[in-house]
Amino acid sequence: MKILLINGANLNLLGTREPEKYGNLTLNDIENAVIAKGKELGADIDTWQSNFEGEIVEKIQTSIGNYDGIIINAGGYTHTSVVIRDAIAAVGIPTVEVHMTNIHSREEFRHTSLLSGVCIGQVVGFKELSYTLALEGLVNYLK
Repeated sequence: MKILLINGANLNLLGTREPEKYGNLTLNDIENAVIAKGKELGADIDTWQSNFEGEIVEKIQTSIGNYDGIIINAGGYTHTSVVIRDAIAAVGIPTVEVHMTNIHSREEFRHTSLLSGVCIGQVVGFKELSYTLALEGLVNYLK
């Protein structure tokens, strides 16, 4: 089983970005934890990050035939990107949306996810643990 973990804009700043909200772990730390959990669960994990919306769309599109599932933290694009939503819908790969903070208890503009309607699930609010919870859910779904 192959799973792609996509991280969007500003997530490359984890570890220094608003640690009171996002903790002190870097994106690399989180990716390594997901890869290790994937090994426990029998899943190979590829990780990828971009700050550019079009690159994220292209990565989703090129996932066809290469991945069984996708985990995505699109960052701020969650609330604005119809094209990322359309790419997820178009490829038909089971996708889980993940956020380190609870987007539903933050600023009003963050309450709406354009992605959730085309994802099989959404995990929010558990900081870095959100990622491994999303992985467990996705692997269970795929089995």
